[in-house]
This record gives sequence, structure tokens and C-alpha cells, in this order.
Amino acid sequence: MKKSRYILLALVSIVLLIGLDQYTKHLAVIHLYQQEPIVIIPGVFELHFLVNHGAAFGILQNQQLFFIVMTTVVMCLLTYIFLKIPMNRRYHLLHGILVLLFAGAVGNWIDRLINGYVVDFFYFKLIDFPIFNVADCYVVISVFLFFIVFLFYYKDDEVDQIFDYLKPVRRRNG
Repeated sequence: MKKSRYILLALVSIVLLIGLDQYTKHLAVIHLYQQEPIVIIPGVFELHFLVNHGAAFGILQNQQLFFIVMTTVVMCLLTYIFLKIPMNRRYHLLHGILVLLFAGAVGNWIDRLINGYVVDFFYFKLIDFPIFNVADCYVVISVFLFFIVFLFYYKDDEVDQIFDYLKPVRRRNG
């Protein structure tokens, strides 16, 4: 696949993933805001509206500028990594993980830019897990997959090669 088509496929995937995240948050606002939680599985899983001014598990409350700046830096870093890793079949899985991670970061970044908070709505009541959203799922799944592929899919020499691709090209003087 040509590089331009590969990048276009990644961009379309990112837009669709972000669209799904934003749509589910929109639905949460319409159907859950100032309403009783919707019980899906009694005592186990609910849809429960929450305005989150922090990060995962409610840490760093009201630090929106910090999150916006850090997410922008992460997006630039992910773009750099995506473009530096070869666009051949062996690295498709890694590129897919980067797309998923990017979409998750952007999904919550948009909320912070527009609203000053993130809309969360999935709640596992059984274990009292912090309320989360679709973008959070993208991030968690991509990080999990990242560790799996580096532990079990790529061989040591391939991992070394990936890191070699990420090194900046140095010019010789003289």
C-alpha cells in the first residue's frame, strides 16, 4: 500500500473513532444528564452521567490547561512515531495501536477544549470502578495491546529496529 493511502486510511480511522466517541458522549448528555442512571445489569453495570474535570480516577482535578498542553505534545509524539515506523505489513498492528491511542487522546482533548471537562458515563458498579467513556476505552485497549505486542509479537531484534527508526537522523559536519 502506498504511503499516502496508508496515512489516509489512518486519518479516516481516527476520524471515525473520534466520531463514535463524541457521538456517545452526546447521547450521554441527552439521555443521562440530570437523570437517574440507566441500569444495564443490576448491581453490575450502569450508564451514569459524570462531568470529569480531572484525569483517570479523578486525579489532577481542574488542571485543564495542563491536560490540553500534554495531550497536544502526546499527539505530536504519536504522529512522529506513526510516520517514522515503516509502513509495511509487519508493523500494521503497531500502527493500528497508535491510531487507537491517538483517537482516544483526541476524543477527551476535544471535550476539554470545548467544555472544560470530559463527559464520562460507563460505570461498573460491581467493583465501583471509576466512571469512564469510549475515548478512555481506546486508550486503555491501545496501551494493553502495546504491551502485548512488544512482549509476545515482536522479536527482540524487531523492537530494537523500531527504536532505531525513531532516532533522529544526524547530519555529518564537514
